[in-house]
Amino acid sequence: MEKLQAALEKARSKRNGMSPPERAKAPKPTASKPGGTDALWADLKPFDVDEKQLQRNRIVTREASSKAAPFDILRTKVLLQMRQNGWKRLAITSPMPRSGKTTTACNLALGLGRQSDLRSILMDLDLRDPSIHKFFDKTPEKGIGDVLSSKVSFADQAMRFQENVAVSMAKTSDADPTRLLLAEETAEVISQVEAQYQPDLMIFDLPSVLVNDDTRAFLKNVDCALIVARANKTRYSQFDTCEREIAEHTNVLGVVLNAFMSSGTD
Repeated sequence: MEKLQAALEKARSKRNGMSPPERAKAPKPTASKPGGTDALWADLKPFDVDEKQLQRNRIVTREASSKAAPFDILRTKVLLQMRQNGWKRLAITSPMPRSGKTTTACNLALGLGRQSDLRSILMDLDLRDPSIHKFFDKTPEKGIGDVLSSKVSFADQAMRFQENVAVSMAKTSDADPTRLLLAEETAEVISQVEAQYQPDLMIFDLPSVLVNDDTRAFLKNVDCALIVARANKTRYSQFDTCEREIAEHTNVLGVVLNAFMSSGTD
């Protein structure tokens, strides 16, 4: 545990050489591809999702509607608060599984996609039990783990929903993802993707905090975290422990009290 904590502190201190506002204002490296950032986004493989598939998984934000309104409110609050603090990297997690964190992450990403002046990136880092590819019914040729380990580039692995939402999904589960989530190389890959694609927001769907050490290993790489708790299911003691542990590694942006989800989803 002491070695893990030491590694976390080392990686966090390295990333925190500048405060979030300073990082937001720092010059962005120029994308290496001719045509710049627009060309990089245009070259991502596009995908679409059947509306019935979205409805089955309670993804309701592709179009504005009364069902989308709660997530639209969340989108606006998250965006405004993150802009105010100069933050761009948002983790979404929960105390325990089956709280609706992945549903929240996907709805937030597609809701942001309706803002044509914004670009967002959604990454599935719940590597032991990935589900974003199931929500969208799309299996990538290579998994996000290959991106984090630099085996393939983000450009060759990620897919683009509409014009302005990039999604990096897992292909299969990983029995030992902490080796990736804690690695310095992963932090460097995330920073490179951010520098090249210049998203307004990066969303990381992380595992539930209290089931393993994966989320603790990765939180050093984000500016803030959103906690999703399920009404009448999440115990206060679980939420309290989760909030305290997240606060040790990053900023707690807020809490979503969720009371609806499809059976078997997270």
